[in-house]
Amino acid sequence: MPDPLIALLVGCVLLGAGLLLFWPRGGLIGYFRRVQQMSDRVLREDALKQIHKSERHGQQTTVESLAGSLQISENQAADLVVDMQDIQLVAEEGDELQLTPEGRRYALQIIRAHRLWERYLAHETGYSEEEWHDQADRYEHLLPPEATDALDVKLGRPTHDPHGDPIPTADGELILHGGRPLTDMSLNQALQIVHLEDEPEAVYAQLLAEGIYPGMQVRLLEYSSQRVRFWAAGDEHLLAPMVAANISVVPIPQEIPIEAEAGVPLSLLLPGEKGEVVDLSPRLRGPERRRLMDLGILPGTEIEATMSAPGGEPIAYRIRGALIALRREQASLIRISKMQENYS
Repeated sequence: MPDPLIALLVGCVLLGAGLLLFWPRGGLIGYFRRVQQMSDRVLREDALKQIHKSERHGQQTTVESLAGSLQISENQAADLVVDMQDIQLVAEEGDELQLTPEGRRYALQIIRAHRLWERYLAHETGYSEEEWHDQADRYEHLLPPEATDALDVKLGRPTHDPHGDPIPTADGELILHGGRPLTDMSLNQALQIVHLEDEPEAVYAQLLAEGIYPGMQVRLLEYSSQRVRFWAAGDEHLLAPMVAANISVVPIPQEIPIEAEAGVPLSLLLPGEKGEVVDLSPRLRGPERRRLMDLGILPGTEIEATMSAPGGEPIAYRIRGALIALRREQASLIRISKMQENYS
């Protein structure tokens, strides 16, 4: 006969394994089922966003195009469409997929969460511009409507995200920016940037590298199939037409002069030279902007470059008797006027 103690131990082990696998809330099977459900929901919500985007741009969405956009197989896309039809989020007109009123409401809810989260990242955190979109892509699926409403209130009910995209209200209303691609505008017309397209990522990175941001005033100087040349912030910029088309602008009255950014970047100050702060770039946002202001970097403050690290950064600056270190990227967003005595 088997030893009763061994039988008891084996029974406890089997019971423990069963609980580990099948416990309603903490079991592994339940965990993997919840992960799969979450994955299915994320895919469904991404599909709704993609169909909404196509409808907004007057483009058709088919099972094949949806598969390409979501990077899944056509069989997976077909199953996904059937699932969305079953819960009345999507309807089919021939080969074209269209959102139902409920599907459009759902899509706008996800878009609202995404753009509010981007706004939060821009104004309340230290995340860089390159990170906003990917971070928001993850968190948009985690924010229930009540949390999205609370975030909206916390941020002061903004109408646009930091790229200029309209943020839907809780009722699904949008305040469109009304812009047109820079490449559609006439030469020498006074314009203001109202939107930067943040996809594809490589194109958006080029816009960031040029220091382009919503709110800038620009004037188109040249447009050809090879290049687009325009004036903004006291400097000329050259972009490929494909990149420049991702900048949306609106005309401004001709009598309003195109403003040049005051002063020069602090990063141009050499060790031993002094300057006076004249402005902080609008690209300085959130905690980083507040930190620099708390350190005394305000218009009218005298600042002196003292030394730089062997690799060129960080650079040490003396402000109100204290030394602070700034990366060259940070210093480039602080505008100064060089003090004349530096050249006497």
